[in-house]
Amino acid sequence: MIKDVVGSKNYSVWLGMLKRLVPYGRTHRLSVVVASILQVAYEIAQEKEKSNAKARQLSSIFESAGEQNEENGIKPLLKITEQLFKDAGVGFKRANRKGSSYSIAEEAVHQFLNWDAMPWET
Repeated sequence: MIKDVVGSKNYSVWLGMLKRLVPYGRTHRLSVVVASILQVAYEIAQEKEKSNAKARQLSSIFESAGEQNEENGIKPLLKITEQLFKDAGVGFKRANRKGSSYSIAEEAVHQFLNWDAMPWET
């Protein structure tokens, strides 16, 4: 869905970035890169939503996620984020040193949802 809104050129660049960065990248850095991709996709969706049904749908997913609505917002956004990794042909599931599994896609969604949070300003 993101590709339909942001265009093939942007999407292709993002996939190329993920192909290069994800295999050996650190999760705390990758999650911010992917959150940045989501932020740009959201801005483009907002710009196009008056004339583009897919942009309206994508914008709605981002806005629902921003409301922290688990079923109606975060899960669809997580699915879209996981699709980015799948389209790039790289994994998003990892395990820490203790063997506990986690998801770069989930971390990216968390970073997106907290995009404007600046703990040092509170």
